[in-house]
Amino acid sequence: MVVSNNSCVPPKYFILNGIPGLERVHVWISLPLCTMYIISLVGNLGLVYLIHHEESLHHPMYFFLAMLSLVDLFTCTTTLPNALCIFWFNLKEINFNACLVQMFFVHGFTGVESGVLMLMALDRYVAICYPLRYATILTNPIIAKAGLVTFLRGALLMIPFPFLVKRLPFCRSNIISHTYCDHMSVVKLSCASIKVNVIYGLVVALLIGVFDICCISVLYTMILRAVVSLSSADARQKAFSTCTAHISAIIVTYVPAFFTFFTHRFGGHSIPSSLHIIVANLYLLLPPTLNPIVYGVKTKQIRDNVIKLLQGVKSASTQDN
Repeated sequence: MVVSNNSCVPPKYFILNGIPGLERVHVWISLPLCTMYIISLVGNLGLVYLIHHEESLHHPMYFFLAMLSLVDLFTCTTTLPNALCIFWFNLKEINFNACLVQMFFVHGFTGVESGVLMLMALDRYVAICYPLRYATILTNPIIAKAGLVTFLRGALLMIPFPFLVKRLPFCRSNIISHTYCDHMSVVKLSCASIKVNVIYGLVVALLIGVFDICCISVLYTMILRAVVSLSSADARQKAFSTCTAHISAIIVTYVPAFFTFFTHRFGGHSIPSSLHIIVANLYLLLPPTLNPIVYGVKTKQIRDNVIKLLQGVKSASTQDN
């Protein structure tokens, strides 16, 4: 469907076209995405259950990790089921208001995820630089308030996006070359100036992405200075090893995020749209898939508790038999 040139009212629905040029292999593309989604569901739900169930994991680091797991779950669930419907059943229509709701949640949860990564860097800074005061600084009320502020920041900054889109006239095609409603993908269909949308998008990117990365960089600079000043090589290795999983999570989250952000605004026609859409999907799916695996492998306490839990399940099933 193409909206009439004389009509500047919002369309009743958009058509999410999937990955243009790769329609023939949509089903094959969906298989790894679906596998990653299942892994993310099992991994993150398992991690949240483990942290809730095991008292030995009731510490600030693991509470922040549980926050990250929940946010990761919500982030990928806002987009991937819809993408699979496009790939498997060719269900491409999405109501205009539903598109705006999806846009809000996609950008909101990614903003919250960035904030949680910053809180986790703060946790590592306090643990390494002020180990004796760790429990008194990061108390449960402080953790709850920090999590609430992070959530509110992500939500409040994203609220204007749907309203900025709703004010735009759409006189062109209502076909979105994407698997979900991304802000820039939608506003590019407007026949009016989108300067306000672009500027506000950049402001939000500065207030969330750039601000969080600057804070993380400063915190890790101070962590590095503290680790280097330790007298024992074993102590240095042990201190820095507690940060490796978090550094991996930062890389997995921010690299595809910034690729998606900059290609939308500055990539123009130099980057194939199919590559951009695939990376945009991985940007929402890679962190939820890899974070539980990375933390399970790199964090001894989680690894030991998983083994203990599995052994308990195995012994219970043996007794039943």
